[in-house]
Amino acid sequence: MSEWKSRFRALAGHRLFWPVVVLAVMLLANTVYRPGFLAVQMRDGHLYGSLVDILRLSAPLILVALGMTLVISTGGIDLSVGSVCAISGAVACLYISKQPDQDSLGAMFTALAMALGLALVLGAWNGVLVAVIGIQPIIATLILMVAGRGLAQLITEGQIITINADPYRAIGLGHFLTLPLAIFIALGAALLIAAITRRSALGMIIESVGGNAEASRLAGIRSGRITFLVYVVSAACAAVAGFMITANVSSADGNTAGLWIELDAILAVVIGGTSLAGGRFFLSGTILGALIIQTLTTSVYAMSISPQTALLFKAVVVIAVCLINAPAFRAKLVRRKPGLPPADVSGDQRKERVPA
Repeated sequence: MSEWKSRFRALAGHRLFWPVVVLAVMLLANTVYRPGFLAVQMRDGHLYGSLVDILRLSAPLILVALGMTLVISTGGIDLSVGSVCAISGAVACLYISKQPDQDSLGAMFTALAMALGLALVLGAWNGVLVAVIGIQPIIATLILMVAGRGLAQLITEGQIITINADPYRAIGLGHFLTLPLAIFIALGAALLIAAITRRSALGMIIESVGGNAEASRLAGIRSGRITFLVYVVSAACAAVAGFMITANVSSADGNTAGLWIELDAILAVVIGGTSLAGGRFFLSGTILGALIIQTLTTSVYAMSISPQTALLFKAVVVIAVCLINAPAFRAKLVRRKPGLPPADVSGDQRKERVPA
């Protein structure tokens, strides 16, 4: 019996255990409320169902959260990703709307290149403010968060730009190998970032900058360049997410596109086990956190929770998830016998217990 307890304790100590449990509980609750929730059907060669919808709708959030993970792992934060989503979508839709043939692949790729280029410039702007000038990340990105919405409104002239371009619509609603194309785009981005950061020294360098930027600099790491790079990558991820968001509705609204997605991205990163203080980051945990956020959003709509209480309900659930996922909080709930060693905690918390 003690062996099983020790195994469960070791399993429960894994950073992804409790997020997986929370996600499973939410899926089970949806299944109880709607017995056909887990059903997946094949129609016209495409898979349809609530699970497929959750994966498709979570794709933009996964992209933004992946970029946010790298930024947070350096000890920073990027509040401007929602505005970058709106700007990139507005630029792409505006260019396509002015073309005589909106279904032209050349027009679509030109629009994507222009929007992505502008997003990289905006990311570089954040990087310069933080890494070169030395402005606090929350202030530097807050500037673009506010000004970016105004820029998106300026691009769209305060109107909703509608398009009728099937190639662009495919970014959000298209299918590939029976599944939504957006899932493969998010998966490809995740694999690319994982390959670059985990198959090379870049990931360790990013974590070292987040752990102690001054020590990294003294060790020969150009921490300013790394900080600059992660903000550019975050803006690029937000731009692709903006393409998906606008493609889903075939229109660009500078006021609502990507609104508050930065908050959901931060929650996804935290739920996934990445500390806001910087240091180690977990891409798999971030993806799982994004799925939890989207499943929660889908559950709120599916259960017909009133709009007046939907945000409050979502906040309560997110707080519960974060508390359950916190080792220190779980340790306080477990009553241990005298003489037993304390419950295992994360590396960051062990580090904090070491006296200076």
